[in-house]
Amino acid sequence: MRRWIGLFLSIVLIISLCACGKTDSFTKNNSNHKKTAIKEKENTTTENSHILIAYFTVPENVDTSGVDAVAGASIVVKENENIGNTEYIARIVKETIGGDLFRIETKDSYPLDHDILVDQAAEEQDQDLRPELSSHVENFKQYDTIILGFPNWWADLPMPMYSFLEEYDFDAKTIIPFVTHGGSGFSSILNTISKLQPNAYVSDNTFSLSREKVANGEAKAKEWAESLGLNVKPE
Repeated sequence: MRRWIGLFLSIVLIISLCACGKTDSFTKNNSNHKKTAIKEKENTTTENSHILIAYFTVPENVDTSGVDAVAGASIVVKENENIGNTEYIARIVKETIGGDLFRIETKDSYPLDHDILVDQAAEEQDQDLRPELSSHVENFKQYDTIILGFPNWWADLPMPMYSFLEEYDFDAKTIIPFVTHGGSGFSSILNTISKLQPNAYVSDNTFSLSREKVANGEAKAKEWAESLGLNVKPE
């Protein structure tokens, strides 16, 4: 009788151990699934929503050779598509590192005739105008890095850029500027941006490209974008 009782207890013990083993295995597997899910969730936080590529561009099909007053006035033609110089660089940056692309647009369109545009740009600066914008960034707070592109107009920011920079709170955000120009580079624009947003960090890793070199500047633009160390494109 004792032998049967001992055998019965042994069987019960074996069944209990097997059950515990399955429970431990389930717990470990469940824990691993949770860790994987958390890791995947962490990876999604590096999506494009933290980087904004904002740019102002005025595409126009005119000859600007010899004109130094307004830069970035010409266009790039790629695959039969007309693209403004600044927009072209912005697209390359997005294709290289990801990010949300945003075009800064005004309620009133700019003239496509170069001479008229030059005069209007100068008049806006003389009057210190703030053109009304027709495009606005949704949930600007989610971005911690703003890659900011613009042409150099009369050695200054185009006035719509003033409107844009004064519309949002850039406190504690990083601004990374790039400019298209006719030979003047950034002029004193970086100081202007710092004055408009004194609580933002204006990066010195900037990108400047002459309009004559934009069409063949893809490699340089990619190299610069990669140097920012902000690749958020999915693997």
